[in-house]
Amino acid sequence: MNEPLRGLEIAPPEERAVLLGKEAYISESYAREEGAKLWSKVWQVACRAEEVPNVGDYVTYDILDESIIVVRNAPDRIEAFHNVCQHRARRLTTGCGHARQFVCPFHGWRWNLQGRNTFVLCREDYGDTLKDEDIALPPVRCEQWGGWVWINLDPDCVPLREYLWPAAPMLDSFDLDRMRYRWRQWLIFPCNWKVALEAFNESFHARISHPGLSEFGSVADYWCRGQGLHCWHGPEQSIGAGTMSKSDKPAPIMPGSHIEPRKRLGLTMRRFMDEVNALTTQTIVDAAQRLVDELPEGTPAGEVGAHLMQRAREDDEARGVHWADVPPEVMLNAGHDWHLFPNTIFLQTRTHALCYRARPNGWNPDSCIFEAYVIELFPEGEAPETEWQFVPDWTDERWPKVLREDFQNMPEVQRGLKSSGFSVARPNPRQEATVSHFHQVLADYMGRDAPVPITP
Repeated sequence: MNEPLRGLEIAPPEERAVLLGKEAYISESYAREEGAKLWSKVWQVACRAEEVPNVGDYVTYDILDESIIVVRNAPDRIEAFHNVCQHRARRLTTGCGHARQFVCPFHGWRWNLQGRNTFVLCREDYGDTLKDEDIALPPVRCEQWGGWVWINLDPDCVPLREYLWPAAPMLDSFDLDRMRYRWRQWLIFPCNWKVALEAFNESFHARISHPGLSEFGSVADYWCRGQGLHCWHGPEQSIGAGTMSKSDKPAPIMPGSHIEPRKRLGLTMRRFMDEVNALTTQTIVDAAQRLVDELPEGTPAGEVGAHLMQRAREDDEARGVHWADVPPEVMLNAGHDWHLFPNTIFLQTRTHALCYRARPNGWNPDSCIFEAYVIELFPEGEAPETEWQFVPDWTDERWPKVLREDFQNMPEVQRGLKSSGFSVARPNPRQEATVSHFHQVLADYMGRDAPVPITP
């Protein structure tokens, strides 16, 4: 085994038949328990480092009743503080912005970017009763990995990299920290945050929910792994793209297999860009359109895929984009979709990633804040200027077509969970084992409602 995976024992694919209860999705009391037992204990993404590029740039991150200021207070340092005035509890910031100091709009108390109090109105009235250490902004644990800034409300939590095992060592070589936003959007969605995430942490649904993506070729089956707190999955067989497989079983005939491989891959990359606005880059799309000119008819699918990657990489190198150097054994074992517990999902490649985050919208179990975005490698200094776009209507065509296909399932699942005719979920033991693993880890934090094994 080569250096990237040396010493890392990778778990075998999970296969277990379980039943999942529904209280975690629909109960307000369960949602309130999550506040104390889950969200106050876990590492969670607050923003990406590129959102605070300059000293004084800040982002406000809200989770339930907690609000956190994430601020770059030195060129090489990002820190986080509780977003609350130590005088009479007014919040200091909303959204994002730039500040030389934080000033409470209520009575004018001030703090520098390191969280130290610098001004108290009429401080002399307090005499000697006010100590600087008592009125500093309370710090919040804050670390970085993959280009994301993570916070943890538990001051005694484990270091981030330990928390992210085995994801961090497996994914370091993808250089996610070098990627920058290409687009980013969010909305308030009428479903539980777990329902939202579970629309994206398995690919078993793709052949039914996304028929357009399988028109020119499709993945037949998926393996799933769960290890530590996190889970991931990848393809057993890829029809037409020449990707590596975890299985030697024959591939079934899938839609699109009758189309000549050069044309099929060109059509697939175009479809990804048009209907997902992700899973490819413009460089790859352009290179895919040249396949019919650069390769003879009858070239095997695997050779077509390898040729495309070589040409796209050369094109990117020429414009100053340097692909992540991911070793073959990492590509084979890392799959293509990771769910980092509790609420971050991304589909990673050597040049880009499609990412999702969902979190509770207050204490309402039927509502969540959902975000989707793409990060990508760009030439130095040429990343596009982006901002978070609020697109409240999930049917709005500003949401990519494939995401709208996912969105149409999510509110209907939330409604169905409340039916007296539904008592337990039965995830596919093999291809939805990521869902089962997620609920096992959730149950470990919550102290109840673990998945129930199904015995023959």
